[in-house]
Amino acid sequence: MHIPDGYLGPATCGFFYAVMLPIWGIASRRVKKTLSAKQVPMLAIGAAFSFVIMMLNVPIPAGTTGHAVGAVLVAILLGPWAACIAITVALVIQALLFGDGGITAIGANCFNMAFVMPFSGYYIYKAISYKSAIDSKRRVIAAGIAGYLALNIAAALTGFTFGLQPLLHHTADGQALYCPYGLKVAVPVMLAEHLFVFGWVEAIVTALVIKYLQKNSPELLERGN
Repeated sequence: MHIPDGYLGPATCGFFYAVMLPIWGIASRRVKKTLSAKQVPMLAIGAAFSFVIMMLNVPIPAGTTGHAVGAVLVAILLGPWAACIAITVALVIQALLFGDGGITAIGANCFNMAFVMPFSGYYIYKAISYKSAIDSKRRVIAAGIAGYLALNIAAALTGFTFGLQPLLHHTADGQALYCPYGLKVAVPVMLAEHLFVFGWVEAIVTALVIKYLQKNSPELLERGN
C-alpha cells in the first residue's frame, strides 16, 4: 500500500501533508496527556511491529505494494492517536532509510495507514466488542474483523487516490503525468489484492495477538474496553 514517489502530483502530495500536519499535532498532544510512562515502551514496540510487518511487501500492478500494517492492533492496545504516531514513525523510517514509499508521498501514506486505518479499525473493534468481557471470544472476532475491514478501507482510499491522478494531472492531449491508471483500474486492483490476501493476513495476525494477550497479559486490553 506504500505509494512511491512520482505517482502523485504535487497538489495531491501537498494536500495530504496539509491534512496530516494538524493530525500529527493533535496526536502528539493526546498521546502526551493519555499515555502513561509504562505504556511508552509499548508505543515503541508497536512502531517496531508495524515496521517489520510492512517490510513484507508484495508489488502489485497499480504501482504500489500490498502488505499487512498492524495499525489496528496498535490502536486496540494503545488507542488510535498513539497508533497514528507509531505507524507514522514506521512509515517515515521506511521512506527515508529504505526507500519504501516515497518521501513526497509520506503525507498520503500516513493518511491511509496511520490515520484512516487505526481509527476505522479501532471503532469497528469497539462496536463489535461492545461491553464484552476481556477474555471474551467476541473480542478476538472483533479484532480480526476490524483488521480486515480497516486494511481494505485504507486500500480503497489508496486506489481512489491513484485513480484521481489522471483526472487531476495530465497534458493538453489527456496523457497522464503521474499515475497512469484511472479509477476503473486502480481501485479494483488495490481492493482485489487486499480483499483476498493481505486483509486475511491482517485479520489473522490481529486476532491471534489479541487471543494471546487475553491469556497472558489481559491488562493490556483494558484500553480497548
